[in-house]
Amino acid sequence: MAMASMSSSPDHAPPSLYNTRSTSVKRLMREAMEMKDPTELYYCQPIEDNLFEWHFTIRGPISTEFEQGIYHGRILFPVEYPMKPPSIILLTESGRFRINEKICLSISGHHAETWTPTWGVRTALLAIIGFMETPGEGALGSLDYTPEERKKLAKRSVSYECPQCGRTNSEILLPLSEKSADAQKEAKELGNQINLVKKAETKTEASSEKTDVELKPSSSSSSSEPILEARPDVSPTNLPNTEIRPDVSPTNIPNTEIRPLINVSLPRQNESDNNLLSMFIFLCCMILSFLLLRRLFLTFGTNRSFPPPSTDPFHDDF
Repeated sequence: MAMASMSSSPDHAPPSLYNTRSTSVKRLMREAMEMKDPTELYYCQPIEDNLFEWHFTIRGPISTEFEQGIYHGRILFPVEYPMKPPSIILLTESGRFRINEKICLSISGHHAETWTPTWGVRTALLAIIGFMETPGEGALGSLDYTPEERKKLAKRSVSYECPQCGRTNSEILLPLSEKSADAQKEAKELGNQINLVKKAETKTEASSEKTDVELKPSSSSSSSEPILEARPDVSPTNLPNTEIRPDVSPTNIPNTEIRPLINVSLPRQNESDNNLLSMFIFLCCMILSFLLLRRLFLTFGTNRSFPPPSTDPFHDDF
């Protein structure tokens, strides 16, 4: 596919990032070699001056309003590819996707959480083919044209010529044959898989919004009334397995005095703590007293002087 040079933009990786040791560069070069030849359903190759931008051509899914259509578009790869998904843009009108806008798929940059590095360019192309026959339902970059309008656009798409590639869509793909049956089946399965992911996400968002709704009181109600939060419905089947006992009326309840519960263990615990504290204080006082007495004894006992003994045996003190 002949490609024309194009100016750089924020969506493109500059040529300075073409490091042959880079995982993304090695992956894209390998996939470009694997897809160098056109097939009956798709063809995709990088443009001449940017390995991170590819142009693709796909055939519309069989037995649908897109059957006679051939559609052209762009794939923009991030520098983190294949760890992050690419962005996909359609250039040919189909009535299913908006042109010149990034479409919202579970394999595109709008849903990085559902992307897996094992997917590649071929998976993305087959997913687009299979996803075309699913309803748009207001998704980002989607359209819901009538089948008649889509058939008209499909016939017109064959003569579309990309100004960068310099070829019409009818000149790119191989004619259909029985060999494409397996690829068409795989594309349909991928489209259904993507549609299921989309419905699950929509259902989750709707459920989250429902549980977050608050029922505010009306203007006639008192301002002291609490605001009730809406919670999911609880059916009897969701209740825990509890024993059902016969109703007890107030007249059957014995006339007993209801007293508040008293935590008996708390005073005992406090009393025990007080005893320990008293014992500790007593021991400290004893130790301080002993040290004080010892200090006094050492001070006055060692410094006390006595008169020398008398040498006169006949001298008596009276």
